[in-house]
Amino acid sequence: MRDSSRPPQARRPAWAHGLPAGMELLAGLGLVGLLVEAVQWRLAAPRGLGWSVGGVYLGMALIILWAWPAARRWLGWANRVTLLRAVLIALLAGSMAFPAFMERHVLEMTWVALLALCLDGIDGWVARHTHSASDFGARFDMELDAFFIMVLCCALIVLDKLGGWVLVVGAMRYTFVAAGHAWTWLRRPLFPSLRRKAVCVWQVASLLVALLPWVSSFWAALCVGVALALLIYSFARDVVWLYHHRHMGG
Repeated sequence: MRDSSRPPQARRPAWAHGLPAGMELLAGLGLVGLLVEAVQWRLAAPRGLGWSVGGVYLGMALIILWAWPAARRWLGWANRVTLLRAVLIALLAGSMAFPAFMERHVLEMTWVALLALCLDGIDGWVARHTHSASDFGARFDMELDAFFIMVLCCALIVLDKLGGWVLVVGAMRYTFVAAGHAWTWLRRPLFPSLRRKAVCVWQVASLLVALLPWVSSFWAALCVGVALALLIYSFARDVVWLYHHRHMGG
C-alpha cells in the first residue's frame, strides 16, 4: 500500500535529485580541463594555462563548499548555470598569468567574457522557472559578479589599457562588505532596485567595451570613468538609505 503520509518530493526518482554538490564541482573541474585543451588547440595557449585556470577554479570550488548549506545535496539547475559561468571566469582570470597570450587573443577573451555576462541573465531565469531559487544561489551569483568585475578590471591593467585606478571599480563591492564588519547597519537587506541592476549592467558592459582591441586607452578610460561615477552614486544612495534605517528592527 502507498504511504500517503510521505511528501511528494520523497517519492521522486533518484536521478531527479542530481549529483551531490561535491561531485558536480568535480565535474566542473573536468569541464575546465576540456575548455583549456580546446583553447590550447585553437589558440596555441601556453602549457601552464591549465594550472593557472585550474587553480582559480579550485579556489572558487573550495569557497562554494565552505559556504554550502548542510541541508542541500545538489546544486540545482540555476546554480549549475552559475557554475558554468564560474568556469568561463576562471579561464579569463587564469589567462592573465600570461599577458602576451591575453594581448594576442584579447578579442577571443572578450567573447568569453560576453558569454559569461549572458549566462548571468540566464541563471536567474532558470531559478524562477525551475523553482530552484535559494539564498545560497543569490549569494553565489552576487559574489561571482563581484569577482567577474574584478577580473575584468585586472585584465585592463594587464593589457596596459588603464592604470591601477580601475581597481576602484572592482573594489567597491568588497569595500562595502568590509565596512559592514565595522558598521553593522550596512549589513541590513537592501530593497530591490532597478537602478542598482542597471548600474551593474552598465559597469560590466563598459569594462567589456574597454577590453576591445580597437578601443583606445582614452575612450576606455572615459567609458570606465563614467561607469565608476555611476557606481559611486549608486553605492552612496544605498549607504544613505541604510544609514537612515539603521535603527529599524529586522
